[in-house]
Amino acid sequence: MKYPEPKFDGAEDSSSIASVRATRRQFIKGVIASGAAVSGAGVLIGCSSGDGGGATSGGVERMVRLLVNGVERTVDVLPNETLAMTLRYKLNLTGTKLGCDRAECGACTVLVDDVASYSCSMLTHSIRGKAITTIEGLEGPDGSLHPVQQAMIDELGPQCGFCTPGQVMSAVALLRANPSPTRDEARVAMSGNLCRCGAYDNYLNSVMRAAQNA
Repeated sequence: MKYPEPKFDGAEDSSSIASVRATRRQFIKGVIASGAAVSGAGVLIGCSSGDGGGATSGGVERMVRLLVNGVERTVDVLPNETLAMTLRYKLNLTGTKLGCDRAECGACTVLVDDVASYSCSMLTHSIRGKAITTIEGLEGPDGSLHPVQQAMIDELGPQCGFCTPGQVMSAVALLRANPSPTRDEARVAMSGNLCRCGAYDNYLNSVMRAAQNA
């Protein structure tokens, strides 16, 4: 038995269709904002007017002060929110990429007290009082590139570029701890960053060039 095909009268115009479309980032921001609004109601109900803590009874403080790229920022953070989500969708620091979201690819690498760390696997609440540096915080006061960033350009390190911010942050952490690494030491330090284009030698060349120019 055949069923009739659905008919459309063409009344829907392009503007009405476009109005319901949203980018992936806007969708995720909306989800996070909705969660913050709903759980925020519990915060307001659970707090007395004089406690000033912004926390639910027996819960964690919601308003968190973070030192990001040398600037103190106050952010409303959900109890289970990762640093990567906070950076990208609350602070709009989108240079930190989300790849695997399970501490395997290194695309979300940032510096926490100068140590390369996977931001997708750190709860934002766990890093209060620590200095966070993202790739946006590497440029000089005059807007000049960090030596590692310049070396990446000179050595044609990136191909698709998706993993590049994480690669840069791992290289910066290495050179801060060891300004004159051997190539093998650099290879070990960069081993937590996957490159789906396979440009590992280009990235290693960049690290060694930055070490020479630093």
